[in-house]
Amino acid sequence: MTRTITAITLIGGFAAAAQVQAQEVTLRLAHLWPEVSGNHQRVMQAWADQIEEESNGRIAVEVYPGGSLVPPPDQYDAVSDRIVDVTATVQGYTANRFPLTQIVELPGVSDSGAHGACILQSLYDEGHLDAEYEDTHPLFMFTHGPGMFHVVGTEIREPSDLQGLRIRRPTTVVGNILEELGAQAVGMPAPESYTAMQRGVIDGVALPWEATIGFRLAELVDSHTEIAGMYTLSFIMTMNRGVYESMSAENRAVIDANSGLDWAVLAGEVFDDLDQAGIDDAMANDRPINVIEGGTSHPDWAPAMERSLERYLSEVEERGLPAREVYDRAMELRNTCDA
Repeated sequence: MTRTITAITLIGGFAAAAQVQAQEVTLRLAHLWPEVSGNHQRVMQAWADQIEEESNGRIAVEVYPGGSLVPPPDQYDAVSDRIVDVTATVQGYTANRFPLTQIVELPGVSDSGAHGACILQSLYDEGHLDAEYEDTHPLFMFTHGPGMFHVVGTEIREPSDLQGLRIRRPTTVVGNILEELGAQAVGMPAPESYTAMQRGVIDGVALPWEATIGFRLAELVDSHTEIAGMYTLSFIMTMNRGVYESMSAENRAVIDANSGLDWAVLAGEVFDDLDQAGIDDAMANDRPINVIEGGTSHPDWAPAMERSLERYLSEVEERGLPAREVYDRAMELRNTCDA
């Protein structure tokens, strides 16, 4: 009897050891989107599942959505400091840290999430942005679809309608555009928009269509205004460099296989799909949708867009950075990436 118990105990111990050995690495992935959102389910969780599957369980990925582990403005630093291992976040939440990356956010650079993702990832792959990411290991970069206005209590049909309105801006790049249009730019992460609008702290937001559903804004806003090409926001999926470098070559190969342009464009395509869902929802709820003919080229809107673009490029060049060189390359990629 004693021998039987000992044998069973040993077998159980071997099985437990084998299980521990099979799971060599556990990565904690923190991001800003709600758990119910398509971004979480179709990009973040999908990436985690793919990593686990392709590593045959050697790499486990724990996903923490909605800023539940780290607030969105702190997520990039949390990866750099190894509070978490991986994040997907907005570069512009860390102000003035990624000035060349944020050139993709300028008016007229991209037309859609997939288009902007191709432009941004290609800029990184070509080495134009290397100096901005020495402290983490980027996996892929992407953008959402065209940003636009969603407001309460009014409609925006021309620039003068924005005068004095308090509009949430995601980054300083978008803040420049708002200021040139006469609005008051209010900085805050997207997840805070609902409460701020509900309490009357802001009159509206600059966000893509998908956010009206993902952050439940559709139930609050009274009208929408599309200005094609106004801006697209940049995002990064990145990993702690030390964690990546400490992994076995076999495990790094799995991470490498799930990095780069394919995942970037996929993330952009998900944003584009969700944008259509946001449009459909607005139409079903009979909310006014004002579409500015010609987008940023419309004569009423173009001057402010051009001023904000020139202002940003000049400010970045004053820091000794090749802003116009990167912008020119982005505009070349605009013509070669599929819109």
